[in-house]
Amino acid sequence: MTVQRKYTFADGKSLVLGKRTLVMGILNITPDSFSDGGKFNSRDKALHHLEEMVKAGADIIDVGAESSRPGFTPMPAHEEIERLMPILEEILKFSPVPVSVDTFKAETARVAAQAGVHILNDIWGLQYDAEPGAMAGVAAEYGLPVIVMHNQNGTAYTGDIIEVMQGFYRDSLRIGQEAGMKDEQFILDPGIGFGKTVEQNVEVLQRQEELLQVDGREYPLLLATSRKSFIGKTLGLPVEERMEATGATCVLGIVKGASIVRVHDVQPIARMCRMTDVILRSGKNG
Repeated sequence: MTVQRKYTFADGKSLVLGKRTLVMGILNITPDSFSDGGKFNSRDKALHHLEEMVKAGADIIDVGAESSRPGFTPMPAHEEIERLMPILEEILKFSPVPVSVDTFKAETARVAAQAGVHILNDIWGLQYDAEPGAMAGVAAEYGLPVIVMHNQNGTAYTGDIIEVMQGFYRDSLRIGQEAGMKDEQFILDPGIGFGKTVEQNVEVLQRQEELLQVDGREYPLLLATSRKSFIGKTLGLPVEERMEATGATCVLGIVKGASIVRVHDVQPIARMCRMTDVILRSGKNG
């Protein structure tokens, strides 16, 4: 975690990357998420969970209205917007921390940006086939940071997996820059659990530090491993028993340069992050 960035948003909220590990709390308002589907898909439940996560140490809240579990079928943008916006608008009113929206559809991202969302979280890294370049256009128009996640259909890689991922990021950066995005708007995500086998996920985590630069340019990295199936398959654990193993991946990820971790279990993971930061930085940053 060497590259530092400060984002100041239109509503006065701000975010500093690179001084300490930031914790992104997951707020799924989906009925069918692999981990917590249906738990927070009402206004009152969502706001209560928001409050709990912020008190527990969340620096960012990531709101998603469509499950991206393996094998999911994308819903039309208008359905996603109908599900997302009534709750997102309330979250934006009450959240004391920046809010990201987890979507790969430009239409949804635009509506969220108009409502005041702070960050876009795109599981297709600006490369969603159905609308090439559209998400980058929204990010450029509203000046929002974008989490650019590596993804692909299938798990076959022609050559070294890290080199292939670097090529994907290179394409995402080009798409964004051609749309008018600035370099500081890009946050990379290795896409753990997407287009990768269990063994490939482990290799990417082992070599994560190789993904902190693209063509010699440093970018912040978000790591999202929370409760994912590669943990369950490795340790033989159901989804509700994967917190400790998630914590292990987060701690190792911080050591290897992650700036943000995206998690369901905010309080225990935030404590792990703080302790790891103290050890790595001799307590200088809190």
